[in-house]
Amino acid sequence: MQYRQLRESILKLFCSPEQFARKLGARIGSNCRIKTYYWGSEPFLIEIGNHVHITRDVKFVTHDGAVWVFREQFPDVDVFGKITIGDNTFIGNEAMILPGVRIGSNCIIGAMSVVTHSIADHSVVAGNPAKYICSTGDYFERIKSYFQRTKHLTPSQRDQLILNLPMDQQLVKAVLKMPGS
Repeated sequence: MQYRQLRESILKLFCSPEQFARKLGARIGSNCRIKTYYWGSEPFLIEIGNHVHITRDVKFVTHDGAVWVFREQFPDVDVFGKITIGDNTFIGNEAMILPGVRIGSNCIIGAMSVVTHSIADHSVVAGNPAKYICSTGDYFERIKSYFQRTKHLTPSQRDQLILNLPMDQQLVKAVLKMPGS
């Protein structure tokens, strides 16, 4: 095992995901919630603003490995891109952020999205590749009627509340339309 891999394995045992990222060189603002250990091979190219939530298994890729195709012709070539995330942004589980991407402030990135382009402030995006869904203001208007105030409840009170929610207070997704219908 290479020194770098050994160092990272040891750090993961003793550091929170945020501490781990900072030790690798990622720059992280204040009041962030970080739940991933996947910072790519150049974590020093990652800059995260304030009040950002990066959920479980989000992956950051700061280089373009596809230059492998050109290695016989150019054996020492690499391509890199900085990743920047603005303030007050949420990145859902298992999303992947590719090199050169800037995600604006007040954004929501859907779970399992692959972010291949920069995202404007106040945007909700999702998919593979990630596509614009709506503004964060529009998203708020769509979901505010489903809000449940649970942060002050005990775990068992929270569970009981959720189990007894009427259907009109839960998210229910529409059926996908079949092609040609």
